[in-house]
Amino acid sequence: MSLREKKKLETRERIRAAAAELFTRRGYAAATMRQIAQRAHVGLGTLFNYAEDKRDLVFLIFNEELNAITDVALAAPRPEQPLIEQLMAVFGVHYRWLGEKPALARILLQELTFYSSGKQAATFLGIRKRLIDGIEQLIERSKKEKKIKSSESAALIARHIFFVYSASLRWWIAAAHPDPQKGLADLRRLLRLQLDGLYR
Repeated sequence: MSLREKKKLETRERIRAAAAELFTRRGYAAATMRQIAQRAHVGLGTLFNYAEDKRDLVFLIFNEELNAITDVALAAPRPEQPLIEQLMAVFGVHYRWLGEKPALARILLQELTFYSSGKQAATFLGIRKRLIDGIEQLIERSKKEKKIKSSESAALIARHIFFVYSASLRWWIAAAHPDPQKGLADLRRLLRLQLDGLYR
């Protein structure tokens, strides 16, 4: 790694740390781009090279870790498990990770709705697509093994499952003290309602 690349990486990490600290301590609405730049010891122009606005900063904070967590999640299910256990293995990784940082997680889940533009958007959308594609593969395998029955495509079923997961995640993280075990128990019940129709 060249000296220039190392300096850019260090600057990026200072910005990520400053944004995470101020969003957590002052709140997303109260923290300003100028305050974050000052805390990171960079000029405001430099900050805008990494993120277009505060929303973009949220994804600068999360994207790298979210990408790694998604790798772990997609590797978690075992082929011999029932489909619901495979799905819970995937989603459990995300619940436990977000449960470690509920204040920042609330900001992330609030800001990701309609997030399609910005310096960090393409990376985030790519991570989300990988997760949905991974769910689709689980569905496709279960259909081939005749563990579930549906005339709908695996892609549509995967999107439906992802929507249930996303809504359940938001409901859970909104609690004053979100407990991953309770959140996952609730998600399991919701997925069971959904999957029961695919077993017939």
